[in-house]
Amino acid sequence: MSAKVLEVRDLEVTIDTPSGVLTAIDGVSFDLREGEILGLVGESGSGKTLTGRALMRLLPSRKMAIRRGTVCLNGEDITQFDESRMRGIRGRTIGMIFQNPSSHLDPVMTVGKQIAESIRFHEGVSARESLSRAAEFLRQVDIPDPDVRLNSFAHEFSGGMRQRAMIAMALACRPKILIADEPTTALDVTVQAQILRLLLGLRERRGLSIILVTHDLGVVAQTCDTIAVMYAGRLVERAPKKELLSGPLHPYTKGLIASQPGGAKPRQQLPSISGQPPSLSSFPDGCRFHPRCAFSKAACQTEIPVLEQVDDSHQTACLRWHDLVQQKVLGAA
Repeated sequence: MSAKVLEVRDLEVTIDTPSGVLTAIDGVSFDLREGEILGLVGESGSGKTLTGRALMRLLPSRKMAIRRGTVCLNGEDITQFDESRMRGIRGRTIGMIFQNPSSHLDPVMTVGKQIAESIRFHEGVSARESLSRAAEFLRQVDIPDPDVRLNSFAHEFSGGMRQRAMIAMALACRPKILIADEPTTALDVTVQAQILRLLLGLRERRGLSIILVTHDLGVVAQTCDTIAVMYAGRLVERAPKKELLSGPLHPYTKGLIASQPGGAKPRQQLPSISGQPPSLSSFPDGCRFHPRCAFSKAACQTEIPVLEQVDDSHQTACLRWHDLVQQKVLGAA
């Protein structure tokens, strides 16, 4: 088994609001191993993106803070690093592909200079050398004519090319870990497939460890080794991909899988999870999924489920998983 490159334990992120402190990420724990692709999955608002940004210490508001937990990288807890040390980690050890590259690429700076800037900051090479390396990274992400495209601006790139440029920028300083936040959103199916093949190829060539943040289980099924499912700021299930997709042990995971396109029988309506995810200010007591769960009991409304080890590789946070497996509601068919 490969070595752990990242260990996240009991991560809690809070937001200061006029009405009080709200907990957005609540006790999230997982490991990432060398060369592993971990899919962080859930509906919009489940806390996936915020978790990824917390790992980078790039929370989107000053009112947000990591209040508890550890993020251990090479045995050191980076939540304790000052901003100067974190600048040395970002890009060089952990890279991130942000959602919507159009919002994160500078419109008045050429793509080549944006990539070269990161290389110069972290490695202190000359402007000529950094631009040469920027062209090489554009070539690695399959952008045609990289020496020419180096001098292009973001608006001159297609959506797929902008996404490739973001990947090149994230990889410019050869990080060991890549956090990819919805890297295929708003791309057509053909370009999505190209981006996913690119990420898989980078993993194979460089031993890159990837956290893939997505709501799309189809993307996860094509790329990931392990899946971690989030709901309302908590991790509710984690398992190897094949084991989780063939035998989910949480009703929410089962609902996500059933609601994927292709999950319905011919001439039948596509299944869906009833209700809506709770807002940050109105999380229910007990299991946060219980208002939408067809199998909840009285205990689910008051008792907070912990992530329980089912076997060596499968964890679930459902109070009733054992009963539901015996009833053949959950688990492998």
